[in-house]
Amino acid sequence: KSPVSESYRSLRTSLMYSKDSHNEGCQVILVSSSGPGEGKTTTIANLAITYANLGKKVLLIDADLRKPVIHQIFDKDKTPGFTSYLSQSSKLSEIINKTEIPNLDLLTSGISPPNPSELLESNRVEEFINEGKKNYDVILFDTPPLIAVTDAFVLMKYVNQFVLVIRAGVTAKGAFERICSVVDHAKFSITGVVMNAMT
Repeated sequence: KSPVSESYRSLRTSLMYSKDSHNEGCQVILVSSSGPGEGKTTTIANLAITYANLGKKVLLIDADLRKPVIHQIFDKDKTPGFTSYLSQSSKLSEIINKTEIPNLDLLTSGISPPNPSELLESNRVEEFINEGKKNYDVILFDTPPLIAVTDAFVLMKYVNQFVLVIRAGVTAKGAFERICSVVDHAKFSITGVVMNAMT
């Protein structure tokens, strides 16, 4: 019942009623930031919890294959995980982690590969999302920061909504403007921006 919790509920409500949302079917949401330390992982973890609290079946995926941390937040083993599925060594049902929160499942990153962007370009990603949509109401992707690598942009073609997290006093104006320009040039759209750490 804290103001912070209410802020995440407000974010969930905004996403549910945004123009990019569909009333029926699974919602696929990607959350990222321009650089590190801006709060994207905290935001997506709490957003996943608020959807689960609403009774939605939620799958939270750590698609940050370079510096994954969601497994630490939920105290789960990093492997097997997302890369296990993408490399065709595991079935989805074998790598899903149940959490202590009802309705919330977690897919950790798995072993960090030498070629994350290429792995995310594989046809297995589309197969994974199609399989996930059959079992979940909401799928959330946590990705690496946008300014350094292309991983998040590779996944954007599969998502309904893209949330950009920026942090007061941390996010560089130039980096933010560059991300907005690249997203627009790629014909994607930013569903919304979360201003983090406002005082």
